[in-house]
Amino acid sequence: MVLAVSPSSAPRLMDALWSLMVPTRLEPGCLLCTAWSEPDSTLHYLEEWATEPDMQRRVRSDAFTSVLGIVESAERTPEVRFDFLSATRGLDYITEIREGGSADR
Repeated sequence: MVLAVSPSSAPRLMDALWSLMVPTRLEPGCLLCTAWSEPDSTLHYLEEWATEPDMQRRVRSDAFTSVLGIVESAERTPEVRFDFLSATRGLDYITEIREGGSADR
């Protein structure tokens, strides 16, 4: 996820992302969870999962709701991407998974 935020809100939002990283890293199937910021106050948040079912479980979780809350705090529309071997999906993937379906790519 890429979030464009104001310089004044960047530290607060980065702290919020960092607070989510440790518990996420402990979840079964999590291969990577990291966050970093650019000098222009662009924030990046990246999660990698071993399997798509692991990622779907994550997207359905209450903890992911916290990630979405941070994303909604961005001043501009965030870039949210789910990269698969055969396709790239956006926010529609979250909607599809959270509404109980499985994502057909």
